[in-house]
Amino acid sequence: MGCGTLTGVSLRERKRERTRQALIAAAVELFERDGYERTTVADIAAAAEIGTRTFFSYFASKEELLFPEGAARIAAAVHAIETRAPHEGPAEVLLRALHRAGADSDDLTGRLAALRLRLVREVPAVRGRALQLQLDAQQEIAARLAEAFPDRLDRVGAAALTGAFVGAVTGALRVLLAEGGAENPAAVRAALERATDVALTPWLRAGHG
Repeated sequence: MGCGTLTGVSLRERKRERTRQALIAAAVELFERDGYERTTVADIAAAAEIGTRTFFSYFASKEELLFPEGAARIAAAVHAIETRAPHEGPAEVLLRALHRAGADSDDLTGRLAALRLRLVREVPAVRGRALQLQLDAQQEIAARLAEAFPDRLDRVGAAALTGAFVGAVTGALRVLLAEGGAENPAAVRAALERATDVALTPWLRAGHG
């Protein structure tokens, strides 16, 4: 008897995703209640009703729990680049990737996002992980853009465009979350669109000029 579903997601995959989400929820609850430093991997695993060894098949560390969708956002950007339409320029592709990622996930809004921002400010290990993930994402996306648009971007231009894009998203989120404005996902997405439009205006104009 097959284990596939109508959506193409197997029972095993659904169970794994439920466990992953349980770990994230448990970690958020414990970090807020007991503090990040006092919460151990064993505490999180116990709260999610799994073994400590099993925890590491989902996340490499406590820090990783705070950035569960980082890889998915990079994948969304890469997919947008690979599936670009003939009329789309580099900036349009990045904007489409942001819209798709926002529609598919609430990782940039709400409780986890606010907690992550606070811990990035307060905990050096979390701040270091955030910076490393941001750097890795920028390098990967910039390299893909340079390959996809060799007639419009060299590696320096691709790095500048990607840096403007990521910086706009990051800066807008910091303001919104610091002001407690992350409760309305639609408002967050609208603010991100405004921020990226401002940051990418030179590239958008160049593409249509």
